[in-house]
Amino acid sequence: MGSEDSPFDGSPGRAYADRMSDTLTSDPTPVPPARTAHVRRSLGRALLKEARPKQWIKNSFLFAGIIFAKQLTNVTAIGQVIAGFALFCLVASAIYFINDLRDRAADRLHPKKRFRPIAAGEIPVRLAWVVALSGLGVAIPLSFLLRPLFGVIIVGYVALQVAYTYWLKEQIILDVFALAASFVLRAMAGAVVIAAPISPWLYVCTVLLSLCLGFAKRRHELVLLEAGAGSHRAVLDEYSATLLEEIIAVVTSATVMAYALYTFNAENLPANHAMMFTIPFVLYAVFRYLYLVYRKGEGGSPEEALFADRPLLVCILLWGITSIAILYLL
Repeated sequence: MGSEDSPFDGSPGRAYADRMSDTLTSDPTPVPPARTAHVRRSLGRALLKEARPKQWIKNSFLFAGIIFAKQLTNVTAIGQVIAGFALFCLVASAIYFINDLRDRAADRLHPKKRFRPIAAGEIPVRLAWVVALSGLGVAIPLSFLLRPLFGVIIVGYVALQVAYTYWLKEQIILDVFALAASFVLRAMAGAVVIAAPISPWLYVCTVLLSLCLGFAKRRHELVLLEAGAGSHRAVLDEYSATLLEEIIAVVTSATVMAYALYTFNAENLPANHAMMFTIPFVLYAVFRYLYLVYRKGEGGSPEEALFADRPLLVCILLWGITSIAILYLL
């Protein structure tokens, strides 16, 4: 997994940690004027931007459980999943605040992330901490009221994200595994909130797909930042474009194979194996995403690529419609 610097020496890894460490209320790193030349947002718009509502699409993994448990006609279950989705969005936004508070110095070295409201100095540090901790303080108790086990998953998600923010994101390969685990927790939460059994295929396909997205994200960062990648995130110095491309090839192949096996072997699917007709949609989506990563320079933000690329969006919608039709009509 590559060598790691000791936290007790004067190594580059320690220097990076020193640069990133800030107090709760101080913000000693100035914002370079040339790097933040953009229209300054109002505080309200800055807070909304920092919450990253576009990334709430990731929480749609919570709906996998209700769809594949065939409970889309259960009004109570639908309400429970929507409530769980809303709580996950609140928690995720709070984590984004904490992550950007931790990384604001490094984000100012990134050509895109330097415009994030905290990095750009549009949100005071103290206020950002208040918003983040308030969000967690509201969401966690409500998640336990919704369903105790759902609350446990929320707490586990928060613990994982905090560990990622302060340590795991600087550990080669483990950084992407942590991202994958967060998607698995989302999928688990969607099943738990409606008390549905969790299929092992849900774990396998979710893990592989999220690993594919995660390693593509790392490649995008590495290629975009080039020689300055390590200044933004030290772990990028441990990766190389060739290594990431090899890993992506392995993971995407495994994703397609796992999904194909799922359509034939999962117990809750129609016995006539009609689910196999969704395989072409998965193949096209994977290949289209690889095209966006390797030919269009996308991959840094999967949710933006989804909404920006119409063929990919249409393909995913058709997969969803076809899957629901097969599950509920056959």
